[in-house]
Amino acid sequence: MVEKTGTLNIPTAPIFRPLLDQARYKAAYGGRGSAKSHFFGEMLVEECVMVPGTRAVCLREVQRTLKESCKFLLESKIQSFGLGKLFKVWHDRIETPGDGTIIFNGMQDHTAESIKSLEGFRIAYIEEGQNFSERSLELLRPTIRLPESQIWAGWNPTRKIDAIDKFFRINPPSNAIVVRTNWRDNPWWNDVLEKERLHDLEHYAERYDHIWEGEYAKAFSGAYFAKLLAKAEQEGRITALAVDPLLPLRAYWDIGGAGAKADALCIWVCQFVGDRILVLDYCEGVGQVLAFYVNWLRKHDYERAECVLPHDGINTNNITGKTYKAHLQDAGFSVTVVPNQGPGAAAMRIEAIRRLGSRLWFNAKTTEAGRDALGFYHERRDSQRNIGLGPDHDWSSHAADAFGMMAVTYVEPVSSAKFWRKLDFQPVAVA
Repeated sequence: MVEKTGTLNIPTAPIFRPLLDQARYKAAYGGRGSAKSHFFGEMLVEECVMVPGTRAVCLREVQRTLKESCKFLLESKIQSFGLGKLFKVWHDRIETPGDGTIIFNGMQDHTAESIKSLEGFRIAYIEEGQNFSERSLELLRPTIRLPESQIWAGWNPTRKIDAIDKFFRINPPSNAIVVRTNWRDNPWWNDVLEKERLHDLEHYAERYDHIWEGEYAKAFSGAYFAKLLAKAEQEGRITALAVDPLLPLRAYWDIGGAGAKADALCIWVCQFVGDRILVLDYCEGVGQVLAFYVNWLRKHDYERAECVLPHDGINTNNITGKTYKAHLQDAGFSVTVVPNQGPGAAAMRIEAIRRLGSRLWFNAKTTEAGRDALGFYHERRDSQRNIGLGPDHDWSSHAADAFGMMAVTYVEPVSSAKFWRKLDFQPVAVA
């Protein structure tokens, strides 16, 4: 058992007090101004004083310089507690009482061999945990192995699929204490922070919940559809939706390639109801055979959906010698292929989605992954000249392309006949 000596009188916010108990894992997540970093910095200084000889490592996924680490924060805590005589601050480390040490590493710099250098460390503190990769967690956990060793983590959640969230929030270990904290839990909240918070609330509503309230990021700053999604949330248009059995369904595809490293294949399922566009479901996969998506449509009762494919839907598959259109028709689906929209197609899709913004309703549960992609889809920029270079082609662009195809082919069904009309692909301006 680790022997603790002496005491330090450090004021602790009530929200963090559970983390003072004994546990293998201690984690805190939440938004800006919640004092997570200050708490962990204070707790680390306290551990080093009360357990002489403590060896601790502060980790980030990427650490190019020590300025990016919490070293300066720890130095300020040591001075504010009047403990300068007990610690020695060097350029790259801090020597602690009893010949202990605090070092600062980037996990991307470690290999399976080099990580073994941390085996004698009792405490590992993960900073900015939202950036920590699955690989880094897998390397770190068995390495910090001393009796009663601890792994701490603090982060502002970004995506539900991030490694840190999956480990601590989706499938937390039994020997973990995890707390959520936000600005309201900070007893030292001040006017400067309050003005910053209110400024973001007024001017950057699309990112406010993520930055200050610790919610997952629904839209990223600079993304094409950030404001559109934020407004949909504010107006209650991201909610529970049901399929209307009397109206047609349409499934809009963006076709990926074959193999594990191919582009993703994405499908949005929609219904047009009056002046509303009901976005009912979303499917995405990489390297799956076509049968996977056919089975997904059937499993979710979308067998009567008209499959709307991009222009490459009529390209011949090198393996089967048939087109996507032919394969889907053989599976019993009605299929329409949208002709190549030519130069400027991506920009046209973006503007079409923006025009339809107020008409879009999303089924909250089934479209979350697709909305994550739409919320990230952004412009690629030349940082030297600060000019836009068009949409960035990344993991989010395939969902955005399929959704954009729905937008550019949309025609409001103003009469019963138009509910069942075949698509003519003539974009219609929407007020």
